Amino acid sequence: MEEQLSLIDLVLHASFTVQLVMALLFLASMLSWYMIVQRFIYFRNAHDEMYQFEERFWSGIDLAQLYREGNEQASAGHAILGMESIFRAGFKEFSRLAQQSDMDSEALVEGSRRAMRVAMMREDERLERHLAFLASVGSTSPYVGLFGTVWGIMHSFRGLANATQATLATVAPGISEALVATAMGLFAAIPAVLAYNRLASRVDVFANRYDTFVDEFSGILSRQAYALRSREKKAGAAAGGR
Repeated sequence: MEEQLSLIDLVLHASFTVQLVMALLFLASMLSWYMIVQRFIYFRNAHDEMYQFEERFWSGIDLAQLYREGNEQASAGHAILGMESIFRAGFKEFSRLAQQSDMDSEALVEGSRRAMRVAMMREDERLERHLAFLASVGSTSPYVGLFGTVWGIMHSFRGLANATQATLATVAPGISEALVATAMGLFAAIPAVLAYNRLASRVDVFANRYDTFVDEFSGILSRQAYALRSREKKAGAAAGGR
């Protein structure tokens, strides 16, 4: 009874090129799994922090007090990310522009909105980190594995030139070794594609929430800017009438 080769034996007995392909696919698979786990943890934490900030923001707290609390957290070494980062960018710019008396309320809001858009772009970049790698692994790994398979089969058939008798038992081990490369390519690609689709959809959800928050916060700043400039005009008129 002939001894059956295990999966490890097939890998060890493969040609150098096929082994190199397998090593690359194994490395890509390990990196993609690390990034998948890291991204899912990041998204879970970002989701929790977003809901906590929204609850705090809509609780009726004074915006200046909320901004000062963020300063205290930043001073304590806590990273300010997500929706709170967008809020802080908009409120900081609003406070800075409000000190310029020659700027009307619309310019105040537009400047704050631009600052929030820039902050939102930075948050989108954080959310999309590593997604390009997962997309590359998912799209290229099957072809890399197929290259290893084709090369291994070519190597196996070239070996038949020196064989005195060409039988299925002669070429079967070489073909089996080559097919392992295709299997490893699929093993690397399938989780990467599934994770990419899932994470990309969550990026869209976060982006929509951030965009909605920018619009809502801009409306609040618009009312505050109008009230601020109205008070300044009344104070100026009262001072001029004396």
